[in-house]
Amino acid sequence: MNTYKTIIIDDEAIARQRLSRLLNESNDQIQIIAEAKNGIEGADLINNLKPDLIFLDIQMPGKTGFEMLKDLKHVPHVVFCTAYEEFALQAFNTLAIDYLVKPVEKDRLQLTLEKLNRNTASGPDLQINELLQLVNQKMESKKLQSIPYKIGDRVILIKTENITHFSASDKYVEFYTQKSEKYLTELSLKKLLERLPDNFIQVHRGTIVNINFVKEFRKYFRGKYILVLNDVNTTKLESGRSFSDSIKDYLCIE
Repeated sequence: MNTYKTIIIDDEAIARQRLSRLLNESNDQIQIIAEAKNGIEGADLINNLKPDLIFLDIQMPGKTGFEMLKDLKHVPHVVFCTAYEEFALQAFNTLAIDYLVKPVEKDRLQLTLEKLNRNTASGPDLQINELLQLVNQKMESKKLQSIPYKIGDRVILIKTENITHFSASDKYVEFYTQKSEKYLTELSLKKLLERLPDNFIQVHRGTIVNINFVKEFRKYFRGKYILVLNDVNTTKLESGRSFSDSIKDYLCIE
C-alpha cells in the first residue's frame, strides 16, 4: 500500500484543521508534511518538498488553486476542495482527479482515497494540463462583459470596464461606476469573482475592485492597505488583512 506525502492548501484555518483531522482518522496512507494558507505559499512548499499528493482549495486570496497549478515545477496528484459545486468540477470525474465539497465529510473522503489508489498508476502531469485547458476554455467563455440592472420593466447593461468596485451590502451587492453612479445586483461576490475579467480582484471579504481604477495603494496598519480610486469622488477602500498577500502579489512587493 502506497504512502502519500501530503500538503493541505486552504486559506481557511478551520478547513485545514478539519481535513487534517479527517485524514489522520481515515487512513494511515496519508503523511501530512505541511500546510499552506494561500497559493503562493503552496507553490513554494510543493516545489521544495515535492509531495505525492495535495488537497487544494480553489478560491483563495492571491492566487486561485488553478492559477497556482500553472506555477508548479513539481506536479503532484491533486484533490480539489471547494465550498461550491461549479462547472469545472464536472471535468474532474473524467480524469484521475477528485474533488471534495466543503465541509468535507468522512465517508466522501474515504471514496476519494480509494479513487486515488486506483488511479495513481498514471502520472498527474497530463491530467492536470488537460484539466487546466478545460477550465481556461470554460472560464474565458463565461467572462462578464456587462452587469444587468433592472429599472421597472427595463434592463440596462452596465459595462464592466466602467465599474470601479463592488461592495457587499445585506442581501445585495452594490457596484459603482467611475462617475460614482450606484447600482445593485443579486449576484454574490463569490459568483462575480468567478465570472469577472482578470482585472477585478478581491481586496476585502466584502469588496472587489477593478485594478484599472486604482491609482494609489497606501500602507495601513496591521498589514492592511487603503486603495485610492480614480473616480469622481476619489473613493478610498480599505483592504482586509487576509487579502494583503494578493495585493503584494499584484504590486510585486515583499
